[in-house]
Formats: sequence, C-alpha cells, structure tokens
Amino acid sequence: MRRVLGLIAGLAAGCLAWSASAAEPPFQQHDLVLKDFHFRSGETLPELKLHYWTLGQPKKDAAGHVTNAVMILHGTGGSGHQFAAPQFADVLFAPGGLLDPAKYFLIMPDDIGHGASSKPSDGMHMRFPKYDYADMVIGEHAVAESLGVQQLRLVMGTSMGCMHSFMYAEMYPDGARAAMPLACQAVALAGRNRLWREMSITGIKADPAWMGGEYKAEPQLGLRTAENMLILAGASAWPMQIELPTGEQVDAWYAQQLPQRMKTAEANDLIYQLEASRTYDPSKDLEKIKAPLTWVNSCDDFINPPELGLAQAEVKRIKGGKFVLIPCRPDTHGHGTHTWAVFWKNDLADLLKRSGG
Repeated sequence: MRRVLGLIAGLAAGCLAWSASAAEPPFQQHDLVLKDFHFRSGETLPELKLHYWTLGQPKKDAAGHVTNAVMILHGTGGSGHQFAAPQFADVLFAPGGLLDPAKYFLIMPDDIGHGASSKPSDGMHMRFPKYDYADMVIGEHAVAESLGVQQLRLVMGTSMGCMHSFMYAEMYPDGARAAMPLACQAVALAGRNRLWREMSITGIKADPAWMGGEYKAEPQLGLRTAENMLILAGASAWPMQIELPTGEQVDAWYAQQLPQRMKTAEANDLIYQLEASRTYDPSKDLEKIKAPLTWVNSCDDFINPPELGLAQAEVKRIKGGKFVLIPCRPDTHGHGTHTWAVFWKNDLADLLKRSGG
C-alpha cells in the first residue's frame, strides 16, 4: 500500500507523519533569546527563546544587505525542521531546485509555542503568556533582523504559516520582495474552521485528567478527541477512499495511526497552538501588501473549502496578488498538499520570476 500518512500531514501536535529523506538536508540549528518580550495580551516573559533552522549562507550586496534570504513558516503543531520532508526538500532544496541552498539562505523558525522555542510545556503550563499570531510574526521578524536581513527575498508558509505570510506582508510591507501563502484564507477564522478548533480545545479541557493544565500525565480522553478532529481536518476524501477501500483497512489504519499521534501530543501546547488563531484577521489590511504574492489553495482542503469563494474575492484587493486553486485529484493530499511542492513548484517559479528573478 502506498503511504497514506501524507493525507493528514500538516496539523497535529507532533505534526507531520512522514519519515525524513535518505539524504536529509544539512539543517543548522540556532537559538535567539529575546529579553523582556511583551505579548499583545499585556503579558511578558523575561526571556523568550526562538529556535530556528537554516540552510545555505547569506549573500550580501555592496551595501552589506542580505539579498538571498527566504523565510519558510510551518503550520500548527509543526516546526521549521518539517521542511526536511522529502516531498518538500527533495523538490525545492535539491541542487538546481527553486530554493537551492547554494543560491538561497533559507530560514525556518520554530514559532512561539512550537518545536524547541519557548512553550507552555517548558514548565509554565497554562500560565504561559497567551500568544497570538501577531506575537509569532513579530518573533519571525526578530529572527530575520538578528541575521542582518532587512528584506527577505521571499516569505512563504504552509497552513498557519500561510496565515503568517499574509500578516508578515502587512505588518512589514517592505519586509519581503515576494510572498507565497499556501493553504489558508485571508479572513477572520469563523464558521467550520473555527468550530473544529474550538471542539478540539473543549475536548481537552473537558477531560478531568487535564486538571486545569496541571496534569501529571497527558489527558488521554481529551487528546483523543482533539487528534480525531485533526485527522479529519487534514484528510482528503478521494485519495483516502482509494487507499482505504474497505472498512477493515480503515479500522486497521486508524488503530495504528491514532496511537502514533498520541505519543507526541502535548495537551497544553496544543490548546495554545489552536487558540493562537483567535485574533487572526488580515482582511482589513490586504491593500497594504506591496510584494508580488501568489496564494495557493487546494480543491480538496477541508479547512479552506474553495466553495466559499473567499480567496477568489480577497485576492482582488492585493495589487500584485495571484490566486491558484490546485484541482482535486486522486493523488493530492487535502490540506496537506501545501507541503507537496510538486503540485505548486511552477507557481513558485513564476512568482520568483515576476518579483525580480
């Protein structure tokens, strides 16, 4: 059987269910510590650690400005290292690829609350400051600044990173020469998209074992509810029907898949990750985006269903905006298509060309 795990790639805590490629790119790890970080909630941390990954080396012009930096932003529950996945790295980071590290300086942060960056499970639990997407984008920009990057050649991101790409282009209109949001909408989270997140959060908090976030062992019933929602949200019906054509196959797959996801789930971190979207709404500032932008969604995305027509309407407000909808196919991956670069690499090539080569 072909690997089915890619069907649900992208959202769960512990995130992407693929294995690394045989020749994983030589990612370098770094930490940036921001002193006395002020969150938009009014809370502060004496020290906020931001972990990030890099590939390649910065190149500078005569004025000393870095000219080749590309920032790639991960989805909910992920980390910068997820972009070592073969369906992404083997297509884009290979020699001669569109984002060949011999040409570009690639920066992949672990956002606040994710990966090896500061997060509730480090010890503060539910006392950790209530961060939102704006706080996370400020952190991403701080990473770029710490590396001497005044303007990114490209900012791109998947799922939550897609939403951050819109916000980055709005909050820092001169901060990137191009933007490529993959798999999101540019409106406030509402309707079903907000509902499944709230159902996941409520499921965790309703488990008596959660104990207000002070659990000694992970609240299994609550996490089971949340992980079930994440599986459905990331899946695509067509390829799943092909891969799992009988009830017995579905049962066997689920019996294997859910325990694997539960192993890496952390309840408080997941609550924060899902709640961070609560203030997201770039719709009021889309006209502020200066950079050429290519926005890619998928026909079979449960989280961003194309029948709503939201992207088709909002992209008209972006001066250099272009919207691409990947057609439904038996080999696409629902929401997770955002990380399968084969489906949108030509659109990336076009964006790089129309934003200056």
